[in-house]
Amino acid sequence: MNILAIQSKQLQSTPPPIIINPKVIPFHQFKWVRRLNKRLLLKDINRAIEQEGFDKIILWLSLPNAVDMVGSLNEQASIYYCGDDFEGLDGVDHKMVRPLEQELAEKVDLILVVSKTLARKFTHPNTIILPHGVDYPLFSSLTERPHDLPENGPVAGFYGSISAWLDTDILVQSAIALPSWQFVFIGDIKTDVSSLQALPNVHFLGARPHHLLPSYIQHWNVALLPFRNNKQIAACNPLKLREYLASGTPIASTSFPAAREYENLVAIQSPKEPFSRVILRANEQKEDKARRQDRVSTESWQHRATQLEALINHLSR
Repeated sequence: MNILAIQSKQLQSTPPPIIINPKVIPFHQFKWVRRLNKRLLLKDINRAIEQEGFDKIILWLSLPNAVDMVGSLNEQASIYYCGDDFEGLDGVDHKMVRPLEQELAEKVDLILVVSKTLARKFTHPNTIILPHGVDYPLFSSLTERPHDLPENGPVAGFYGSISAWLDTDILVQSAIALPSWQFVFIGDIKTDVSSLQALPNVHFLGARPHHLLPSYIQHWNVALLPFRNNKQIAACNPLKLREYLASGTPIASTSFPAAREYENLVAIQSPKEPFSRVILRANEQKEDKARRQDRVSTESWQHRATQLEALINHLSR
């Protein structure tokens, strides 16, 4: 949960964020737990508000289980930022989170979502799609090739959390079908990838700092978005999609709503098409680098911040 303290109409004058590590109890389905958590949160938050002298509060919530904070801080307005479909996430108590999110959606003044799929979940009249942005200068500026990228053949790469939402079956198929290609994965491994690790042309490099990612993607022949078809992916708006586009690298993707918004710039898998063929189709689009970059050149994080500033100023009038 985040609290924005607006000291003037310009967000640029907002003080640096105050980080609080609140102590709360799980089992939010019990009313007595919710009451106790509210008391604990208010104690920590009010102390920070008093210490910093905040006098105009915008309540910004990104988790449904913080619903009881709405109206508790004498805030000027409240916002629910919905970045994921919690009902599609692994490790989430879907039965518990559903009514909490519905309650939150009824209480707040504004709902911000990152995709059209998420927008369709809510009937709130003030539901606005605010997609992720991209650090365009970082990903579009040319960099040197990293020393640990394989050089014996074209490279297809992916960076991000290597989790259960990756379709390892189509990746295995692709690596076998394209033995001259090298498949590179950057990120922490959080799922079983033994079938991929057994292949000689598949390489797991581990995690890399975000600012180094452009040096990898710019020297891949094709960037990969090999996601499974599930509720989480249907609602997602992956940061890496715009980062891939900003780099100019051709993209091979499975079919999901966020990718289809750029279907004239991304090679998207059709029903029953082997993903290896999608990779080859993407590789044929190497001459479209300028078109990919131009498409996201105006979707910077600064542009998104300007949009958000206008929304917040309107709410706090």
